[in-house]
Amino acid sequence: MADIGFTHIALGVTDIDKSIAFYQKYAGMKVVHRRTDETNQFEVAWISDLTRPFVIVLLQLDQSQCQPSSGFHLGVACQSREEVDYLCNEAKSEGLLQEGPHDWGSPVGYWAFIRDPDGYQLEVAYGQEVSLTLTIAQAQQ
Repeated sequence: MADIGFTHIALGVTDIDKSIAFYQKYAGMKVVHRRTDETNQFEVAWISDLTRPFVIVLLQLDQSQCQPSSGFHLGVACQSREEVDYLCNEAKSEGLLQEGPHDWGSPVGYWAFIRDPDGYQLEVAYGQEVSLTLTIAQAQQ
């Protein structure tokens, strides 16, 4: 089957190994593909949580090319509030916790922001209702 729909997002990073370690720890992702781009001579890694055909493409670039946008973040669903709390405690001990955790109720849930090595925000959350929202939207079509 051919890939259809939203398959990836690419992030410029300054230290690909640090970024891989961060996303393994805080988002349960693993490397599914890695190479050196022969045209531009930079490292590329595809990382995934293996739950759907979607990857984050990490591109090792110069600092001047890595500009996290204000308000941009990646979101990952956790299995429980306790998992969110655990990740927040880990991030706080490493100086990476940016905000939270907060409980904003349905449909936003229990969430926090953790800063990755290049300043991108990772939202860890429990209780967001993305799957339910999609199921309702599909039923209405």
